[in-house]
Amino acid sequence: MMQAGIFTGYFPYGLEETAKKIRGLGFNTVQLDLHFKDVDLSAGQITRDKAKKVRDTFRDHNLPVCCVSGYTNIIHPDKAEREKRVGYLMEIIRNARHFGSPYVISETGTYNTESDWVHHPKNKTEEGFEECRKVIADLAQTAYDHGAVFLLETYVNNVVGSIEETVKMFAQVDHPGLGLLMDPTNYFETHNIDRMDQILNQVFDTLTDKIRIAHAKDVKRSGSDKSEKHADIGDDDAMESHTFRGVGEIELPAPGLGSLNYDLYLQRLAEKHPNIPVIIEHLSEDDVPRAKKFLDGKLRAGGL
Repeated sequence: MMQAGIFTGYFPYGLEETAKKIRGLGFNTVQLDLHFKDVDLSAGQITRDKAKKVRDTFRDHNLPVCCVSGYTNIIHPDKAEREKRVGYLMEIIRNARHFGSPYVISETGTYNTESDWVHHPKNKTEEGFEECRKVIADLAQTAYDHGAVFLLETYVNNVVGSIEETVKMFAQVDHPGLGLLMDPTNYFETHNIDRMDQILNQVFDTLTDKIRIAHAKDVKRSGSDKSEKHADIGDDDAMESHTFRGVGEIELPAPGLGSLNYDLYLQRLAEKHPNIPVIIEHLSEDDVPRAKKFLDGKLRAGGL
């Protein structure tokens, strides 16, 4: 049966309190965000002892770490900024096993300097793709060298933003150090959201063997507000990847608040990954019980 998990970053507390609150909500696995009020895990500050403390704290609360967040813009057009961001991601990858999981996740980024989630024309060029491919190949090799796996997460406005681009990247970086984070909502745009079941089936028909971890959020048309949307999740220092809720024609709310065909999604996911962690996201702490109840209900109804 599949496991329902949650990002630790939606709980803006110290390490021990975060683990206690998550376990109190009935979860049995977490995606680890390196963001706690009482442990500095910023660039250059990760140590084996700190990683062990984090890992052991979650284990002591029966919350094994299933993957680690490394979200950043890996192809930022400012070379110094890119080097800094990729350098920290590499640091996380090198220490992933010490945190308790081989899997480290990031999207592929954009050449837009204003936002990590807004399109830029270079994203869809051969030059842009090749630059991104080189970075991902390096990340995959670093992961492999340290017993880890870098998980690419597709997102429509990034360099790898479609099923076809995801397939192309895995063909060009055919490496045991590279896997896929499955989030079907990230493949939808205004031109294909009305063909939801077709797109979901295409995603699984072409990419299922690459999947290692799955996410649970939702997707819907944004209505009149086309601006980049961010939510207040009660943490002034929250990572933007946790406050982001969509841009342009598409909004990405919490699970159960959009139009994703969850029955089909979970059924297709379970075919080859019957025990995979499914990590809830795009919400605030006060909405976690509702979202978990929704996901648990879908899993229960599907016998998954």
